[in-house]
Amino acid sequence: MNKSISSRFFTSTAILLISSILCMGICLLYFSTSYFRTESENKLLSNVQNVGDLFRSQLGGTELAEVNAPAMQQATTIIAKSTSSIVFITDNYGNVVTSNYGAERWLNKTAIVPDRVLNQTFTDGKYTELGQLGGMFESRFYTAGAPLVNSQGSIVGYVFASSDASSLTRFLEDMLSLFIVASGVMLLLSSIFSVFLTGRMTNPLRKISEAAQSFGNGDFTARVEVDGDGEIAQLAETFNNMATKLEAIDTSRQSFMGNIAHELRTPMTTIKGFVDGMLDGTIPEERRDHYLGIVSQEVGRLSRLTRSMLDITKLETGEYVVSAENYDVWDTISSIMFSREQQFIERRIRLTGFNPQKTWVYADRDIVHQVLYNIVDNAIKFTPDSGTIDISVESRQGFVTVGIMNTGEGIPEDALPYVFDRFYKADRSRGLHAQGSGLGLHICKQLISRSGGKIWVESVPGENTKFLFTLPAGKPEKPNRK
Repeated sequence: MNKSISSRFFTSTAILLISSILCMGICLLYFSTSYFRTESENKLLSNVQNVGDLFRSQLGGTELAEVNAPAMQQATTIIAKSTSSIVFITDNYGNVVTSNYGAERWLNKTAIVPDRVLNQTFTDGKYTELGQLGGMFESRFYTAGAPLVNSQGSIVGYVFASSDASSLTRFLEDMLSLFIVASGVMLLLSSIFSVFLTGRMTNPLRKISEAAQSFGNGDFTARVEVDGDGEIAQLAETFNNMATKLEAIDTSRQSFMGNIAHELRTPMTTIKGFVDGMLDGTIPEERRDHYLGIVSQEVGRLSRLTRSMLDITKLETGEYVVSAENYDVWDTISSIMFSREQQFIERRIRLTGFNPQKTWVYADRDIVHQVLYNIVDNAIKFTPDSGTIDISVESRQGFVTVGIMNTGEGIPEDALPYVFDRFYKADRSRGLHAQGSGLGLHICKQLISRSGGKIWVESVPGENTKFLFTLPAGKPEKPNRK
């Protein structure tokens, strides 16, 4: 079963929170225990030091056995009560000599402090432990000890102070109780906040998902409301931009299919009509050659349309291979102009700006020829008799700009953005001819883009139109030296 983003986020958050609480609890338990133990040991060591100082002033240079026992017990009792601990004194062999009042119910006087404890106390000058002190206690106690030194510096015994470790247990139980309550409240509040937050986070994603499903069903009008400026809002904005482009592509696709159907149907209808007319005798024998010529023109039109569609498909799928080389662009311009010389003469079109000077470009010869031929062909079609076609070639900032300008009606300003669109045809548009397929300029734009340049059109309605495109500048080939 697939989990939603909300459940995954909530689960991840819950796992993270619980893990963090557990780690924090373990760390808190460890540091609290260490702190409590350190504080207890420091307090007991202070008690031991106080007892040592007190009895050093009473012992003088005597042995421990010579000190007044009741006075020793009273003194230890005072210190023990003030610190809630047990204080007892042993001789050099670990036997308990005296202890505070009430220590009997905790302290096992029949037991002897182990030699290892005495040795470590003697060696280190102090001793700390959490345990039963070799059987001195029936339960765990914090214990600190130190040598008992008289005024002469001789060790005459040992003094120990202990406190019940059960206080640590009670402290930890209280602390854990508070920690569990605080953790429970934190988890509850975090869960509520997480549910609210995930709802706000996933709601736009849910809307995007619904819009995507609408796209899958063919409805490209769905949009997602953009709220805020975070990543989700940016995603929604990107999605809306994508939706707009998809809608435009879908509209273009529908228009493309409609235009293809129209472009194919018109010549096929013409061909069928004339062929049927010749077959059923409607067209007389002496007129058949004339109509066969029209049929041949329509077949040529179908062939050009098919070839253009194949070129577009290759360009859009990346199958069109560009073979760039360094060469003089005027070679292509001159070749095209000379091939259309008869049309210039018949229509008395004046050619200006034709001044070939070596201008090197780095491009595919065939691509440049196809682009220039298409633009020049359109220029001739839409130039009135006795009009002018001007050629310009400029090299600047690493690019060569080629311009073809012709006089005539020009292109209306509102039609300029659509001149390079597929199947865009309008009688007022200079770039498309009634007998054309409306694909030539679109192919030119694709070819120039593939060549690393750009193409655009400028027009003054009622005066002229100028198509310009750029190509990467080339480097002249060095002559071979023999």
